[in-house]
Amino acid sequence: MVKFGKVLTAMVTPFNENLEVDYQIAQQLAVHLVESGSDGIVVAGTTGESPTLSKKEKLALYKVVVEAVGGKGTVIAGTGSYDTAESIELTKEAERTGVDGVMLVAPYYNKPTQEGLYQHFSAIAKETSLPVIIYNIPGRTGVNVSVETLMRLAAVPNIAAVKEASGNLAQISEIYEKAPKEFLIYSGDDALTLPVLSVGGVGVISVSAHIVGRKIQELIAAFCRGDISGAIRINAEMNPLNRALFITTNPIMVKTACNLLGFKVGGMRLPMVEANPNEIKILQEVLKNLGLL
Repeated sequence: MVKFGKVLTAMVTPFNENLEVDYQIAQQLAVHLVESGSDGIVVAGTTGESPTLSKKEKLALYKVVVEAVGGKGTVIAGTGSYDTAESIELTKEAERTGVDGVMLVAPYYNKPTQEGLYQHFSAIAKETSLPVIIYNIPGRTGVNVSVETLMRLAAVPNIAAVKEASGNLAQISEIYEKAPKEFLIYSGDDALTLPVLSVGGVGVISVSAHIVGRKIQELIAAFCRGDISGAIRINAEMNPLNRALFITTNPIMVKTACNLLGFKVGGMRLPMVEANPNEIKILQEVLKNLGLL
């Protein structure tokens, strides 16, 4: 079985004051995440503002993060897009940087059919020896990867996992029911980590782990040892943060939180914009209540 870990952080991409990628801060942040509860890191996913990163920037990010945490934590490269040929090319080049796996988001905007989704993902997977995580987030892509399509994909030898952000627990439960036992299911929504664990998930690909990685590990550990009341309590403690980080489009609030807590990850490239004063106030209150500010 592929072992990515239980808590993977979808890492933000730090920018300097000129909105250029700050590779030094990226390395420092990656090390911090691995030392504060993350088993691994997803680099240049949508939380990392992948749509606004060039291919050159993505490859450089994969390389520097592997250099910083290789051997201490897994590094997953976000290499998916709405262009199959481009995704294949980036995946091949990512493999040469030493990453441990790739994550492929469902093609967005062009809304392929289920057969198109199968052909897209399987074509990319066949061009790499790396394990692949499928990322299903219909709220952003406009298309849901159905259980039937995912089961076809799970038969591809190196398609190892799914990051499920459909919010559909019945669908996630059916995936667990029908998938090979070694196929991994990750929550793609911090607020649903505990429910996803309850229907067969192994962990979470998280935004909140930038702030509370150890707490998330505690929640998963409590659940796995059968301490359900403890897991529920920890989940409740994190609920205000999970809500605050998603009161507007991700990654606006998590970048704001990182900056407030001393990790100078900078601003965002358009079309993403800064949090407004009311959003910042809400986030500050939550961070203060958690004893972090």
